[in-house]
Amino acid sequence: MISFNMHGFNQGFSAIDHLIKCDAPDICLLQEHWLTHSNMDNFDKFFQTFFSYICSAMRKQVDSGILRGRPFGGVVTLINNRLRSITETICCDERYSIVRVANYFIVNVYLPCVGTSDRLLICDDMFGNILAWRERVRVNVSSLVTLMLT
Repeated sequence: MISFNMHGFNQGFSAIDHLIKCDAPDICLLQEHWLTHSNMDNFDKFFQTFFSYICSAMRKQVDSGILRGRPFGGVVTLINNRLRSITETICCDERYSIVRVANYFIVNVYLPCVGTSDRLLICDDMFGNILAWRERVRVNVSSLVTLMLT
C-alpha cells in the first residue's frame, strides 16, 4: 500500500505511474489530485490494473458557476482488480474515502491546510464521521460473523 500527496494531477502523475510500475502496490491512496468531477477520467490509464474510488473537492465550486482561484483537494483510492471480490465501498466524500478490503478498514484522508478557516472544526467533523463509519462497519462484521456461527 502506498499513500501519496499528488500536489495536483499534472505534478503527481509521473511519480504515481513510476511507483505503480516499480513497486506494484495493491492499494494506492492519493490525495490532492485537484481534478474537477468532469476530469476524473485522467485516471483511466490505471484502470487496466486498478478500480477506483474518486472524489473531487471542487464539486461545489464548479456547480456554483465559474471556477475562481487555484484548484484544490480531492482523494483517489486505487485498488488492484485482484481484490475486487473482497472490497466494499463504505463512503466517498470530498476529503476522505473509506473502503474495506477483506478485514481491513482503509481510510484515505486529505486534511485541510494550516491556513484553512475552521480547520479544527473540519477535522473534528471529519474524524467523527470516520469513527462513526468504523463503528457501523464493525457492527455489520460482528452481525455477519454471528449469523455465520448460528
